[in-house]
Amino acid sequence: MSYRAPVSEMLFALRHVSGLEGVDPDDAQAILTEAGRIAADVLAPLNRVGDRHGTRFEDGRVTTPPGWREAYATFTAGGWNGLSADADHGGQGLPKAIEAACTEMWSAANLSFGLCPLLTQGGIEALAAHGSDELKARYLEKLVTGEWPATMNLTEPQAGSDLALLRTRAEPTGDGSYRITGSKIYITYGEHDLAENIVHLVLARLKDAPAGTRGISLFLVPKVLPDGSLNDLRCSGIEHKLGIHASPTCSMAFGDNGGATGWLIGEANKGLACMFTMMNAARLGVGVQGVGVAEAATQKALAYAAERRQGKAIGAAEATSPIIAHPDVQRMLLTMKAYTAVSRGLCFLTAAALDAAHGPEGRAAHDRASLLTPIAKAFSTDIANEVASLGVQVHGGMGFVEETGAAQFMRDARILGIYEGTNGIQAIDLTARKLPLNRGATARSQIAWMRRAAEGLLKNADPAFGQMAPRLRAAIESLDRATSHQLAALGSNRPEAALAGAAPYLRLFGLALGGACHARAALASAAALKGGETDPAHRARIALARFYAENLLPAVSGLEDAVLAGGAFTEDGALALAV
Repeated sequence: MSYRAPVSEMLFALRHVSGLEGVDPDDAQAILTEAGRIAADVLAPLNRVGDRHGTRFEDGRVTTPPGWREAYATFTAGGWNGLSADADHGGQGLPKAIEAACTEMWSAANLSFGLCPLLTQGGIEALAAHGSDELKARYLEKLVTGEWPATMNLTEPQAGSDLALLRTRAEPTGDGSYRITGSKIYITYGEHDLAENIVHLVLARLKDAPAGTRGISLFLVPKVLPDGSLNDLRCSGIEHKLGIHASPTCSMAFGDNGGATGWLIGEANKGLACMFTMMNAARLGVGVQGVGVAEAATQKALAYAAERRQGKAIGAAEATSPIIAHPDVQRMLLTMKAYTAVSRGLCFLTAAALDAAHGPEGRAAHDRASLLTPIAKAFSTDIANEVASLGVQVHGGMGFVEETGAAQFMRDARILGIYEGTNGIQAIDLTARKLPLNRGATARSQIAWMRRAAEGLLKNADPAFGQMAPRLRAAIESLDRATSHQLAALGSNRPEAALAGAAPYLRLFGLALGGACHARAALASAAALKGGETDPAHRARIALARFYAENLLPAVSGLEDAVLAGGAFTEDGALALAV
């Protein structure tokens, strides 16, 4: 069974969960339908090819798997690389929410391929927001069309996630350019054969720059210089990885022969703020990757469960039944579907907030997007790992061998919780930086939005809702209490108490917010049924929302306890003792 984009579910979530604005519904359907065709017909057939073939490295050159170059040419020719980019630079000017839906498709069909345009999207945003007019004129349109893809060069062998330890150097040449020397690792698509030029965004230090992250600057360092000559940079090797085999993960060397030529983006020593523009875009994109992998793993598990016959289901007349008829398999499949729908809702909500930040809401929507981004990234990628693992379990022994393809989803998904800031870093970001926004008012506003969804369930009582309303209300109250605890710990100068519960707090937030997303979907489906619509997808959404509320949402009470206990565990030194 090959991947098919769930266009109707995406459109429903965009409209009824995230509140899509700024695009005609018919246009949205046409765009997603065509994107789904590209994903299914062009990218998905290459997924197993890429996994088995991988990338090749020889004499400093990286060769992508068979079919990759042709697929990339088709992708860029269709204008898919610049969906949300400004039309003045060759983009489509579409909402980020539409771009998120398309990114889900690319990721579901072929995660390794989708990484290349994902990084370029972040590069476009960083250059558009912080680049000089000269740099934008020279590079932005090429990035938007995808003729020249972009990379993000942060990590160094000795630094890892601690950017304060960066050693790469930049020296001014006197003509407005800089000489860049140093080494970077884990550079996605740092070298490849998809394009003639690659635009590297590189973090480096100027001479006499302040210590730590305050002394980092951002530079644009192209593979090919404006005069057509090759820059002084090279790929020194590629990693052999657990998954995403077809995505070249490169080690990069800058300045073997005196220094690679680069140009400053933004202000000197303010590079981290510029790079965070790219990273925040990438973090949402990685969350959407998680949705895509979860969706693809779910589709494959459903198809296998419908075909595989084993045992006799209770009440069945035949000697053997498809395993999808067995209650425990149904539980696993429903869990996969429910979590995937939650992750999609969280990511679409985040993308919609980014879109709203450019409208009348302005700063309030920007802050909401800032709050939601670490949740969307961490929760959705954790879910991708859990759903992919369940997919292997549904397949049984056949899931553990490579023949079915279920194992690839599990291998590919594992990186999602690590790159673009580990999920532990996302939890720290949520608790230490995003939760205190506006003295906690941004988080409280999101909780109020969730309460309105719960109130909608109560006002529109439907027997099909089961215990959705009380379970969602209980989850929201757990989140409210945990939020008060985290804010109090931060306000009383006990950051260690808040950070000890940061990971369970993020999970709690995601689960509760996911309950509100399911509630909004159920309410919209119930209204459609009352209005005379007969689409069976409406009843399926209500049933899935009820399953989530009654079977998965109760986990928030234990997470609340973990948040509170985590803080207490740090105060008496027991945590350090146990470690």
